[in-house]
Amino acid sequence: MFTTRPVLTGTLGMVASTHWLASAVGMRVLEAGGNAFDAAVAAGLTLNVVEPHMNGLGGDAPILGRRASDGHTFVICGQGTAPALATIDRYHDLGLDLVPGTGHLAAVVPGAFGAWLDLLARYGTLPLADVLGPAIGYARDGYPIVAEATDTISAVADLFADHWHSSAAVYLPVPSPGARFTNPDLAATLTRLADQAGTREEQIEAARHAFYEGFVAEAVDAFVSGTAVLDSSGHEHTGFLRGSDLAGWRATEEATASVRFAGRTIHKTAAWGQGPVLLQQLAMLESLGITPDADPVDLVHTVVEVAKLAFADREAWYGDVPDVPLTTLLSASYAAERARLVGETAAEGLLPGSPDGRTPQLAASLWGESHVVRSTVGVGEPVMAGRPPSGDTCHLDVVDRWGNRVSATPSGGWLQSSPVVPGLGFSLPTRAQMFWLEPGLPGSLVPGRRPRTTLSPGMVVDDDGTGLAFGTPGGDQQDQWTVPFLLRHLLGGLDLQAAIDAPTWHSTHVPSSFYPRNHTPLGVVVESRLGTRALTGLAERGHAVHDTGPWAIGRLSAAGVRADGMLVAAANPRGMQGYAVGR
Repeated sequence: MFTTRPVLTGTLGMVASTHWLASAVGMRVLEAGGNAFDAAVAAGLTLNVVEPHMNGLGGDAPILGRRASDGHTFVICGQGTAPALATIDRYHDLGLDLVPGTGHLAAVVPGAFGAWLDLLARYGTLPLADVLGPAIGYARDGYPIVAEATDTISAVADLFADHWHSSAAVYLPVPSPGARFTNPDLAATLTRLADQAGTREEQIEAARHAFYEGFVAEAVDAFVSGTAVLDSSGHEHTGFLRGSDLAGWRATEEATASVRFAGRTIHKTAAWGQGPVLLQQLAMLESLGITPDADPVDLVHTVVEVAKLAFADREAWYGDVPDVPLTTLLSASYAAERARLVGETAAEGLLPGSPDGRTPQLAASLWGESHVVRSTVGVGEPVMAGRPPSGDTCHLDVVDRWGNRVSATPSGGWLQSSPVVPGLGFSLPTRAQMFWLEPGLPGSLVPGRRPRTTLSPGMVVDDDGTGLAFGTPGGDQQDQWTVPFLLRHLLGGLDLQAAIDAPTWHSTHVPSSFYPRNHTPLGVVVESRLGTRALTGLAERGHAVHDTGPWAIGRLSAAGVRADGMLVAAANPRGMQGYAVGR
C-alpha cells in the first residue's frame, strides 16, 4: 500500500522524532559509537532548543528505556513536583479555584534536565560535553525556526511586549518562518552546565548540582519569588517555586506498568502519569475481540467508547498517591467487566468503575455538587478566548545496533505558557495546572506531589526481547492516537509507516488535563480520510463528530528491532516536521 515515506530499515541505529534536527543529532551520536541512551540525551536536549513552543530545558521528560543485554525495562521520571509552599489554601487565598495555566503559579520543579542527566549517568557512555554540544551549537549559532513556533510567538507577542519582558528580549521581534534563530542566553546556560571537570560521572553530577543547587536554581528562585507576572487568571502573581524545591528533587528510576496484548508486553509509566490508560484500553479491546479490519464505524465507535471508560478511571483513580488500585485496573477481569458497558450508541456522562469495590471520586468543581460519583454528570466547554495558546509536546524514539531502546516525551517549559527566566534563556514548567484545588482526590494539590502528567512514552516488548519504542505528543490524546496505531501494527500487520499514516481519531468527551479543563460531551475528532460513511455512521450512533481534515491529528513515531535483528523506524508526516533517520 502507498505510504508517505518508507519504513527505514538497517543495522547500525535508528532515531525518530518530532524534529528532523533532533533525529539527525541522535543519529550522529550513534554513528560516533554512542548507544541509544547517549543518542536519546543528545536528541532530547536538541529538542529543548529547536522546539521552544513544544518543550524546553526547564520542562518535564518521562523516559522509558530497555537495556538489551539483560532485558531491563525501566522508567526515568523527569516529572517535577509541586513546590513546598504550594498548598490548596494559598491558591484559595488568592481567590482561585483552579491553578492558572500560565505564569508563576503553575510552576513545578523543572525535571527534564535532571532526567536526561540521570539517563546518561546510569546507561550512557559518552561525556556530558559530547551530548550537550549539538544543543549548545544550535542555541548559539542558530537553527531554522519552524512556522508553528513563529505562529505561536506571534499569538503572544502583545503579552510579551506588555508584560513578559524577559520573553520579549528572546523572541521579539517575531521571527519569520525558516529564519535563523538564536538564543544566546540559553547557549550560555548550556555551556556553563557542560563546562565541568572530573570523570564522566563527576561531570554529570556537577552539572546536576549547577542546575538544581547552583546558578540556575538561584535565578529561578529570584525570578519566581521577586517578580509578579500576568497569568491566565487575568492578574499578576509571584509564585511558590523556590531554589530549595529544586535542591530537594532528583530524577528517579522506577518500574513500568504493563499488560499483555497481542502476545506482547506493552510498557508504560505508573499512574502518576496517564500511561496506564492506554493499557486499560488495550485490555478492554482484547476482551471485546476487536480487530482493525472491523467495519470502520464499529471500530471507531468501540475504540472511542473504550477510551471514555478508561479515561473516566483516570479521572477517578490516577495520581501520585500510594493507593491507586493499579493491579485491579489493569487486570483482565476488570477489563472484561468494563468492556461490557460498551453499547451500540455513544454513552453520555462519565462512568468510572469501582475497582476492589471502592467508590470513585471526581472533582466537585467540574462534575456536580458532590465529588462522590452517584450519577452521570457533565458540563459545557469553558470559554478560552483571550488566553495564550496551550503548549504541546515533543517525542523521540531510539534503537541502537545492540537493541537498546528509548522512548521519551519531553514537554513543558513552553515559551507561550511561562516567561523566560532572565539570563537563562528558558521557561519553567506549568504542569501544576493539572492539580485539583480540592482536597482528598488522587490528583489534588499537595506539596511535593507530582501532577498527573499526560506525558506518556511507550514500549512494546516481544517475548524474544525485540519490539519497539513508540509515542506521540498530544496531551490527553497521546494515549488515544496510539491505540489505532497499535491495533493496525500488532493485530493488522501494517508496517510502522502505514500504521502511522493511517487516518486516526480521538474523543474529547473527558475533561482536559489542562486549565481550564474544557471538554466536548460526546465529542469525537476524526480525520476525513476515514470516509463519509464512517463519519455519518458515527454521528448516527450519537457521537458529536468534528472533521478536522485529512492529515491533521497524531504525531506518532516509532523505532525498534525486528525478530530477524533488523532495525526499523518511522515518523509522522503530519505537520511536515517529524523525521526518522537510520542506516
